[in-house]
Amino acid sequence: MAPAAALRCEKLVKQYGPLAAVDGLDLEVRTGECFGLLGPNGAGKTTTVEIFEGLNDPSSGLVEVLGLRWSSDAHALRQRLGISLQETHLPDRLTVEETLRLFRSFYVQGRPVEEVLALVELLDKRATWTEKLSGGQKQRLAVACALVSDPEVLFLDEPTTGLDPQSRRQLWDVVLGFKARGRTVLLTTHYMDEAERLCDRVAVVDKGKVIALGTPQELIEGLGGHEIVELATQQPLEAAELADLPGVRGARRSADGVALTVDQLHVALPAVLARVGQRGLTRLSTHRATLEDVFVQLTGRKLRE
Repeated sequence: MAPAAALRCEKLVKQYGPLAAVDGLDLEVRTGECFGLLGPNGAGKTTTVEIFEGLNDPSSGLVEVLGLRWSSDAHALRQRLGISLQETHLPDRLTVEETLRLFRSFYVQGRPVEEVLALVELLDKRATWTEKLSGGQKQRLAVACALVSDPEVLFLDEPTTGLDPQSRRQLWDVVLGFKARGRTVLLTTHYMDEAERLCDRVAVVDKGKVIALGTPQELIEGLGGHEIVELATQQPLEAAELADLPGVRGARRSADGVALTVDQLHVALPAVLARVGQRGLTRLSTHRATLEDVFVQLTGRKLRE
């Protein structure tokens, strides 16, 4: 039996004047999974998450959270959710422990403050004012404030933006530990390695609609090849000129040249070099296909554009 839906929306619309930030979106997040929303700025990710969080009202459509609706079950839902926003501004002159105890006081039930401090590796900073924390420590404290209620669903909106690699991985461990307890995570991120590491499934969102849905591996395999070859030449080169080469499964224009999706690099690369030999090759690189490549193929744009 498939797990029940923790989050569900049907034909969700959020209109700001003539602009549809969310445009008829259908989505279902299963209980116990980490689900990622991927898309560029303005795609409607944050608006969708805010509607699920009860921070924004939909213009139309059905929204259910843990089988409940904000219109009738707001108080019960607030006790069962944990929310970490894109930016969290905590009181500068409260200590880490005081801040967490304050947030714990908002909930009838929850986890011990000591336990959550240990979970986010801030026990040694418990007496430190929040204004003295590093960026990574502040972000871990923000996530701790979302976890102290022992929520059933955790919302994380761009949780590691601007963090150093070590801080990012520390937060990844926190998210994986939360999920290991059978809880549900809805995550938005710009980082493809983060989505591939944390998410069971991802939805690629553009212009308020889901344009692709599946596991990271399924979406990458949908490209038709596992390697990306990018090249540029001195003389003009069209993607169509390389599309029929052995081992090439797809060809498109890139910023300053051509990008190829290939399934047999050792077959495709010699054929590509032979075809462009007289054009004056100026750049050649290869990399394993990622969710970034999926997004570019679907939209013609890079994720961070």
